[in-house]
Amino acid sequence: MTGTLAGRGAIPPQVIAILSAELPSLAEEIIAEVRRSVPEYGRQDGVSKPPAFRITVEQAMAAFVDQMSGGGDGTERRDELCRELGRSEAYQGRTLDALQAAYRVGVQVAWRRVANVAREKRLPAGVMTRLADALFAYIDELASLSVEGYLEVRSSADELPGDHRRLLRLVLGPGVASGALAESAAAVGWEVPGSVTMVAIPAGARCVREALDEDVLADLADAEPHLLLPGAFDAERAAMLDRALPDRRAAVGLGVPLAEAGDSLRWARQALALVEAGVLEDGGPTLCERHLLELWLLSDRALLDQLARRELAVLAGMTRSRRMRMTETLGAWLEAQGNAVEAARMLRLHPQTIRYRMRQISETFDEQLADPSARFVLDAVLRAHRLRERSPSLR
Repeated sequence: MTGTLAGRGAIPPQVIAILSAELPSLAEEIIAEVRRSVPEYGRQDGVSKPPAFRITVEQAMAAFVDQMSGGGDGTERRDELCRELGRSEAYQGRTLDALQAAYRVGVQVAWRRVANVAREKRLPAGVMTRLADALFAYIDELASLSVEGYLEVRSSADELPGDHRRLLRLVLGPGVASGALAESAAAVGWEVPGSVTMVAIPAGARCVREALDEDVLADLADAEPHLLLPGAFDAERAAMLDRALPDRRAAVGLGVPLAEAGDSLRWARQALALVEAGVLEDGGPTLCERHLLELWLLSDRALLDQLARRELAVLAGMTRSRRMRMTETLGAWLEAQGNAVEAARMLRLHPQTIRYRMRQISETFDEQLADPSARFVLDAVLRAHRLRERSPSLR
Protein backbone atom coordinates (compact mmCIF):
# COMPACT_ATOMS: atom_id res chain seq x y z
CA MET A 1 0.00 0.00 0.00
CA THR A 2 2.71 2.44 0.82
CA GLY A 3 4.34 1.93 -2.55
CA THR A 4 1.03 2.41 -4.36
CA LEU A 5 0.40 5.72 -2.67
CA ALA A 6 3.89 6.97 -3.33
CA GLY A 7 3.55 6.15 -6.99
CA ARG A 8 0.46 8.28 -7.37
CA GLY A 9 1.78 11.39 -5.67
CA ALA A 10 1.94 12.62 -2.12
CA ILE A 11 -1.13 13.64 -0.15
CA PRO A 12 -0.79 17.22 1.18
CA PRO A 13 -0.11 17.42 4.95
CA GLN A 14 -3.22 19.54 5.51
CA VAL A 15 -5.36 16.74 4.05
CA ILE A 16 -3.71 14.24 6.38
CA ALA A 17 -4.52 16.50 9.33
CA ILE A 18 -8.15 16.72 8.20
CA LEU A 19 -8.44 12.94 7.92
CA SER A 20 -6.78 12.40 11.32
CA ALA A 21 -9.36 14.63 13.00
CA GLU A 22 -12.17 12.47 11.60
CA LEU A 23 -10.84 9.15 12.87
CA PRO A 24 -12.54 8.80 16.31
CA SER A 25 -16.05 9.59 15.10
CA LEU A 26 -15.53 7.69 11.83
CA ALA A 27 -14.76 4.48 13.69
CA GLU A 28 -17.94 4.87 15.75
CA GLU A 29 -20.00 5.54 12.62
CA ILE A 30 -18.61 2.46 10.86
CA ILE A 31 -19.36 0.20 13.82
CA ALA A 32 -22.89 1.60 14.20
CA GLU A 33 -23.65 1.19 10.49
CA VAL A 34 -22.31 -2.37 10.41
CA ARG A 35 -24.56 -3.29 13.33
CA ARG A 36 -27.52 -1.65 11.60
CA SER A 37 -26.94 -3.07 8.13
CA VAL A 38 -25.59 -6.58 8.77
CA PRO A 39 -28.09 -8.66 10.79
CA GLU A 40 -25.47 -10.95 12.33
CA TYR A 41 -23.77 -7.90 13.88
CA GLY A 42 -27.02 -6.38 15.10
CA ARG A 43 -27.15 -8.79 18.01
CA GLN A 44 -25.19 -7.33 20.91
CA ASP A 45 -22.48 -9.69 22.15
CA GLY A 46 -22.20 -8.47 25.73
CA VAL A 47 -19.11 -8.14 27.88
CA SER A 48 -18.12 -11.73 27.46
CA LYS A 49 -16.93 -11.15 23.91
CA PRO A 50 -13.81 -9.18 23.08
CA PRO A 51 -14.30 -5.96 21.09
CA ALA A 52 -12.26 -7.37 18.18
CA PHE A 53 -14.22 -5.53 15.48
CA ARG A 54 -13.97 -2.16 17.21
CA ILE A 55 -10.23 -2.50 17.81
CA THR A 56 -9.59 -3.55 14.21
CA VAL A 57 -11.62 -0.66 12.79
CA GLU A 58 -9.84 1.92 14.92
CA GLN A 59 -6.36 0.52 14.24
CA ALA A 60 -7.00 0.02 10.52
CA MET A 61 -8.22 3.58 9.96
CA ALA A 62 -5.30 5.02 11.92
CA ALA A 63 -2.86 2.89 9.89
CA PHE A 64 -4.44 4.09 6.63
CA VAL A 65 -3.95 7.73 7.51
CA ASP A 66 -0.43 6.95 8.72
CA GLN A 67 0.42 5.32 5.41
CA MET A 68 -1.10 8.21 3.49
CA SER A 69 1.33 10.50 5.28
CA GLY A 70 4.27 8.36 4.19
CA GLY A 71 4.79 6.71 7.58
CA GLY A 72 3.68 3.42 9.05
CA ASP A 73 6.07 1.18 7.14
CA GLY A 74 5.48 -1.67 9.58
CA THR A 75 2.10 -3.33 8.95
CA GLU A 76 2.63 -6.49 11.02
CA ARG A 77 0.41 -5.34 13.90
CA ARG A 78 -2.37 -4.24 11.53
CA ASP A 79 -2.19 -7.45 9.51
CA GLU A 80 -2.36 -9.64 12.60
CA LEU A 81 -5.36 -7.67 13.93
CA CYS A 82 -7.21 -8.30 10.67
CA ARG A 83 -6.41 -12.00 10.71
CA GLU A 84 -7.43 -12.15 14.39
CA LEU A 85 -10.74 -10.50 13.52
CA GLY A 86 -11.39 -13.24 10.97
CA ARG A 87 -10.52 -15.92 13.50
CA SER A 88 -12.77 -14.31 16.10
CA GLU A 89 -15.72 -14.18 13.70
CA ALA A 90 -15.23 -17.85 12.84
CA TYR A 91 -15.07 -18.82 16.52
CA GLN A 92 -18.25 -16.85 17.21
CA GLY A 93 -20.07 -18.75 14.47
CA ARG A 94 -20.65 -15.86 12.08
CA THR A 95 -20.63 -16.56 8.36
CA LEU A 96 -17.96 -15.49 5.91
CA ASP A 97 -20.65 -13.58 4.01
CA ALA A 98 -21.38 -11.51 7.13
CA LEU A 99 -17.69 -10.69 7.57
CA GLN A 100 -17.33 -9.58 3.95
CA ALA A 101 -20.57 -7.59 4.15
CA ALA A 102 -19.18 -5.79 7.21
CA TYR A 103 -16.12 -4.75 5.21
CA ARG A 104 -18.29 -3.52 2.33
CA VAL A 105 -20.36 -1.41 4.70
CA GLY A 106 -17.18 -0.11 6.34
CA VAL A 107 -15.63 1.13 3.11
CA GLN A 108 -18.91 2.74 2.04
CA VAL A 109 -19.16 4.66 5.31
CA ALA A 110 -15.49 5.67 5.16
CA TRP A 111 -15.74 6.91 1.59
CA ARG A 112 -18.97 8.80 2.28
CA ARG A 113 -17.24 10.59 5.15
CA VAL A 114 -14.16 11.39 3.04
CA ALA A 115 -16.34 12.72 0.22
CA ASN A 116 -18.35 14.93 2.58
CA VAL A 117 -15.21 16.34 4.17
CA ALA A 118 -13.68 16.89 0.73
CA ARG A 119 -16.67 18.96 -0.35
CA GLU A 120 -16.62 21.01 2.82
CA LYS A 121 -12.87 21.65 2.59
CA ARG A 122 -12.90 22.08 -1.21
CA LEU A 123 -10.17 19.49 -1.77
CA PRO A 124 -8.80 19.22 -5.34
CA ALA A 125 -10.21 16.50 -7.62
CA GLY A 126 -6.77 14.96 -8.05
CA VAL A 127 -6.43 14.42 -4.31
CA MET A 128 -9.91 12.89 -4.18
CA THR A 129 -9.00 10.41 -6.94
CA ARG A 130 -5.87 9.30 -5.10
CA LEU A 131 -7.81 8.96 -1.85
CA ALA A 132 -10.51 6.85 -3.51
CA ASP A 133 -8.02 4.51 -5.19
CA ALA A 134 -6.01 4.13 -2.00
CA LEU A 135 -9.00 3.59 0.29
CA PHE A 136 -10.71 0.91 -1.78
CA ALA A 137 -7.44 -0.96 -2.40
CA TYR A 138 -6.61 -0.73 1.30
CA ILE A 139 -9.95 -2.18 2.44
CA ASP A 140 -9.65 -5.01 -0.10
CA GLU A 141 -6.27 -5.87 1.39
CA LEU A 142 -7.64 -5.87 4.95
CA ALA A 143 -10.66 -7.96 3.97
CA SER A 144 -8.37 -10.55 2.40
CA LEU A 145 -6.38 -10.79 5.62
CA SER A 146 -9.54 -11.31 7.68
CA VAL A 147 -10.81 -13.96 5.29
CA GLU A 148 -7.44 -15.68 5.63
CA GLY A 149 -7.83 -15.80 9.43
CA TYR A 150 -11.45 -16.95 9.13
CA LEU A 151 -10.60 -19.84 6.81
CA GLU A 152 -7.66 -20.80 9.02
CA VAL A 153 -10.03 -21.40 11.95
CA ARG A 154 -12.69 -23.15 9.91
CA SER A 155 -10.07 -25.44 8.44
CA SER A 156 -8.54 -26.28 11.82
CA ALA A 157 -12.00 -26.79 13.34
CA ASP A 158 -12.77 -29.34 10.66
CA GLU A 159 -9.61 -31.20 11.66
CA LEU A 160 -10.51 -31.39 15.35
CA PRO A 161 -11.65 -34.84 16.53
CA GLY A 162 -15.41 -34.59 16.17
CA ASP A 163 -16.05 -37.49 18.56
CA HIS A 164 -14.16 -35.67 21.31
CA ARG A 165 -16.16 -32.48 20.75
CA ARG A 166 -19.41 -34.45 20.87
CA LEU A 167 -18.26 -36.15 24.05
CA LEU A 168 -17.53 -32.78 25.66
CA ARG A 169 -20.95 -31.49 24.68
CA LEU A 170 -22.48 -34.65 26.11
CA VAL A 171 -20.70 -34.03 29.43
CA LEU A 172 -22.03 -30.45 29.52
CA GLY A 173 -25.53 -31.42 28.43
CA PRO A 174 -28.44 -31.68 30.89
CA GLY A 175 -29.18 -34.99 32.58
CA VAL A 176 -26.92 -37.29 30.58
CA ALA A 177 -27.15 -40.94 31.66
CA SER A 178 -23.92 -42.32 33.09
CA GLY A 179 -24.19 -45.39 30.86
CA ALA A 180 -24.46 -43.33 27.69
CA LEU A 181 -21.52 -41.19 28.76
CA ALA A 182 -19.38 -44.21 29.58
CA GLU A 183 -20.19 -45.76 26.22
CA SER A 184 -19.28 -42.60 24.30
CA ALA A 185 -16.09 -42.17 26.32
CA ALA A 186 -15.04 -45.76 25.69
CA ALA A 187 -15.58 -45.29 21.95
CA VAL A 188 -12.86 -42.60 21.83
CA GLY A 189 -10.62 -44.11 24.49
CA TRP A 190 -11.31 -41.45 27.11
CA GLU A 191 -11.29 -42.46 30.76
CA VAL A 192 -14.25 -40.91 32.58
CA PRO A 193 -12.87 -38.86 35.51
CA GLY A 194 -14.51 -38.40 38.86
CA SER A 195 -13.88 -34.65 38.87
CA VAL A 196 -13.10 -32.02 36.25
CA THR A 197 -12.04 -28.39 35.92
CA MET A 198 -13.40 -26.28 33.07
CA VAL A 199 -11.44 -23.53 31.31
CA ALA A 200 -13.00 -20.63 29.38
CA ILE A 201 -11.00 -19.13 26.51
CA PRO A 202 -11.71 -15.76 24.82
CA ALA A 203 -13.27 -16.04 21.37
CA GLY A 204 -10.56 -15.60 18.79
CA ALA A 205 -7.73 -16.48 21.17
CA ARG A 206 -4.97 -18.65 19.74
CA CYS A 207 -4.75 -22.18 21.14
CA VAL A 208 -1.97 -24.60 20.23
CA ARG A 209 -3.96 -27.82 20.25
CA GLU A 210 -0.84 -29.99 20.03
CA ALA A 211 0.25 -28.62 23.43
CA LEU A 212 -2.88 -29.89 25.19
CA ASP A 213 -2.63 -33.09 27.23
CA GLU A 214 -4.17 -36.13 25.56
CA ASP A 215 -6.97 -36.45 28.12
CA VAL A 216 -8.13 -32.82 27.72
CA LEU A 217 -11.39 -32.35 25.83
CA ALA A 218 -11.60 -29.15 23.77
CA ASP A 219 -14.25 -27.30 21.80
CA LEU A 220 -12.33 -24.53 20.05
CA ALA A 221 -14.97 -24.05 17.35
CA ASP A 222 -17.64 -23.01 19.84
CA ALA A 223 -18.66 -19.34 19.99
CA GLU A 224 -17.19 -19.40 23.51
CA PRO A 225 -14.24 -21.84 23.28
CA HIS A 226 -13.58 -24.02 26.30
CA LEU A 227 -11.56 -26.93 27.64
CA LEU A 228 -12.31 -29.76 30.05
CA LEU A 229 -9.40 -30.79 32.26
CA PRO A 230 -9.88 -34.13 34.05
CA GLY A 231 -9.07 -33.73 37.75
CA ALA A 232 -7.79 -30.65 39.54
CA PHE A 233 -5.94 -27.67 38.08
CA ASP A 234 -2.45 -28.25 39.40
CA ALA A 235 1.04 -27.06 38.46
CA GLU A 236 1.30 -29.52 35.57
CA ARG A 237 -2.00 -28.37 34.08
CA ALA A 238 -0.94 -24.74 34.56
CA ALA A 239 2.27 -25.41 32.62
CA MET A 240 0.24 -27.06 29.88
CA LEU A 241 -2.05 -24.02 29.58
CA ASP A 242 0.99 -21.76 29.32
CA ARG A 243 2.18 -23.79 26.34
CA ALA A 244 -1.24 -24.11 24.72
CA LEU A 245 -2.35 -20.49 25.17
CA PRO A 246 0.48 -18.16 24.07
CA ASP A 247 -1.59 -15.09 24.99
CA ARG A 248 -2.15 -16.49 28.51
CA ARG A 249 -5.78 -15.38 28.32
CA ALA A 250 -8.17 -17.80 30.03
CA ALA A 251 -10.26 -18.31 33.14
CA VAL A 252 -10.09 -21.53 35.12
CA GLY A 253 -13.26 -22.70 36.87
CA LEU A 254 -13.48 -24.65 40.11
CA GLY A 255 -12.74 -28.35 40.35
CA VAL A 256 -16.10 -30.11 40.60
CA PRO A 257 -17.64 -33.59 40.22
CA LEU A 258 -18.10 -34.51 36.55
CA ALA A 259 -21.87 -33.99 36.74
CA GLU A 260 -21.28 -30.34 37.75
CA ALA A 261 -18.97 -29.47 34.84
CA GLY A 262 -21.54 -26.98 33.52
CA ASP A 263 -21.30 -24.98 36.75
CA SER A 264 -17.50 -24.87 36.54
CA LEU A 265 -17.70 -23.60 32.96
CA ARG A 266 -20.33 -21.00 33.89
CA TRP A 267 -18.12 -19.62 36.66
CA ALA A 268 -15.08 -19.60 34.36
CA ARG A 269 -16.99 -17.67 31.70
CA GLN A 270 -18.24 -15.20 34.30
CA ALA A 271 -14.68 -14.64 35.51
CA LEU A 272 -13.48 -14.14 31.94
CA ALA A 273 -16.22 -11.58 31.37
CA LEU A 274 -15.15 -9.69 34.51
CA VAL A 275 -11.55 -9.69 33.30
CA GLU A 276 -12.59 -8.26 29.95
CA ALA A 277 -14.76 -5.67 31.74
CA GLY A 278 -11.76 -4.57 33.80
CA VAL A 279 -13.20 -5.69 37.15
CA LEU A 280 -10.70 -8.50 37.70
CA GLU A 281 -7.03 -8.22 36.86
CA ASP A 282 -5.84 -10.16 33.84
CA GLY A 283 -3.67 -12.67 35.69
CA GLY A 284 -3.33 -15.07 32.75
CA PRO A 285 -4.96 -17.39 33.53
CA THR A 286 -7.53 -16.08 36.01
CA LEU A 287 -8.40 -18.62 38.70
CA CYS A 288 -12.00 -18.59 39.94
CA GLU A 289 -10.94 -19.95 43.31
CA ARG A 290 -9.19 -16.63 44.00
CA HIS A 291 -12.27 -14.53 43.17
CA LEU A 292 -15.19 -16.38 44.74
CA LEU A 293 -16.53 -13.32 46.54
CA GLU A 294 -16.47 -11.19 43.37
CA LEU A 295 -18.17 -13.93 41.36
CA TRP A 296 -20.87 -14.28 43.98
CA LEU A 297 -21.50 -10.55 44.42
CA LEU A 298 -21.75 -9.92 40.67
CA SER A 299 -23.56 -13.11 39.68
CA ASP A 300 -26.95 -11.41 39.20
CA ARG A 301 -26.74 -7.73 38.35
CA ALA A 302 -30.49 -7.19 38.11
CA LEU A 303 -31.07 -8.69 41.54
CA LEU A 304 -28.17 -6.68 42.94
CA ASP A 305 -29.73 -3.48 41.59
CA GLN A 306 -33.01 -4.34 43.32
CA LEU A 307 -31.20 -5.07 46.57
CA ALA A 308 -29.21 -1.83 46.38
CA ARG A 309 -32.34 0.23 45.78
CA ARG A 310 -33.97 -1.26 48.86
CA GLU A 311 -30.97 -1.14 51.19
CA LEU A 312 -29.83 2.35 50.16
CA ALA A 313 -33.29 3.85 49.80
CA VAL A 314 -32.60 6.32 52.63
CA LEU A 315 -29.97 8.02 50.42
CA ALA A 316 -32.32 8.64 47.49
CA GLY A 317 -33.03 12.28 48.32
CA MET A 318 -29.40 13.29 48.87
CA THR A 319 -27.06 14.96 46.43
CA ARG A 320 -24.75 12.69 44.43
CA SER A 321 -21.63 13.93 46.22
CA ARG A 322 -23.12 13.36 49.68
CA ARG A 323 -24.37 9.90 48.66
CA MET A 324 -20.89 8.97 47.45
CA ARG A 325 -19.26 10.27 50.63
CA MET A 326 -21.63 8.33 52.85
CA THR A 327 -21.41 5.02 50.93
CA GLU A 328 -17.63 5.28 50.71
CA THR A 329 -17.30 5.90 54.44
CA LEU A 330 -19.86 3.28 55.43
CA GLY A 331 -18.29 0.70 53.12
CA ALA A 332 -14.83 1.21 54.61
CA TRP A 333 -16.21 1.18 58.17
CA LEU A 334 -18.05 -2.11 57.58
CA GLU A 335 -15.02 -3.67 55.90
CA ALA A 336 -12.90 -2.56 58.87
CA GLN A 337 -15.47 -4.12 61.22
CA GLY A 338 -16.22 -0.81 62.89
CA ASN A 339 -12.60 0.18 63.45
CA ALA A 340 -12.44 3.92 62.70
CA VAL A 341 -8.63 3.98 62.59
CA GLU A 342 -8.49 1.19 60.01
CA ALA A 343 -11.30 2.76 57.96
CA ALA A 344 -9.44 6.08 58.02
CA ARG A 345 -6.30 4.36 56.76
CA MET A 346 -8.23 2.78 53.89
CA LEU A 347 -9.71 6.13 52.85
CA ARG A 348 -6.59 8.17 53.73
CA LEU A 349 -8.55 10.34 56.12
CA HIS A 350 -8.17 11.30 59.78
CA PRO A 351 -9.92 8.94 62.23
CA GLN A 352 -11.84 11.88 63.65
CA THR A 353 -13.27 12.54 60.18
CA ILE A 354 -14.49 8.94 60.02
CA ARG A 355 -16.03 9.17 63.49
CA TYR A 356 -17.80 12.42 62.60
CA ARG A 357 -19.19 10.95 59.38
CA MET A 358 -20.25 7.75 61.10
CA ARG A 359 -22.32 9.70 63.63
CA GLN A 360 -24.31 11.11 60.71
CA ILE A 361 -24.46 7.75 58.97
CA SER A 362 -25.64 6.02 62.14
CA GLU A 363 -28.59 8.39 62.31
CA THR A 364 -29.43 7.67 58.65
CA PHE A 365 -29.01 3.87 58.84
CA ASP A 366 -30.13 3.54 62.47
CA GLU A 367 -32.07 0.25 62.32
CA GLN A 368 -29.92 -1.36 59.62
CA LEU A 369 -26.66 -0.86 61.53
CA ALA A 370 -28.18 -2.22 64.72
CA ASP A 371 -29.20 -5.49 63.03
CA PRO A 372 -26.31 -7.94 62.24
CA SER A 373 -28.17 -9.43 59.26
CA ALA A 374 -28.91 -5.99 57.81
CA ARG A 375 -25.26 -4.97 58.31
CA PHE A 376 -24.17 -8.05 56.36
CA VAL A 377 -26.47 -7.14 53.45
CA LEU A 378 -25.26 -3.53 53.48
CA ASP A 379 -21.64 -4.71 53.41
CA ALA A 380 -22.34 -7.03 50.46
CA VAL A 381 -24.16 -4.32 48.48
CA LEU A 382 -21.42 -1.75 49.03
CA ARG A 383 -18.65 -4.23 48.14
CA ALA A 384 -20.46 -5.09 44.90
CA HIS A 385 -20.91 -1.39 44.20
CA ARG A 386 -17.15 -0.80 44.51
CA LEU A 387 -16.43 -3.68 42.14
CA ARG A 388 -18.87 -2.36 39.56
CA GLU A 389 -17.32 1.10 39.72
CA ARG A 390 -14.22 -0.39 38.08
CA SER A 391 -16.07 -0.93 34.79
CA PRO A 392 -18.58 1.41 33.09
CA SER A 393 -20.25 -1.61 31.46
CA LEU A 394 -21.27 -2.99 34.87
CA ARG A 395 -22.64 0.18 36.43
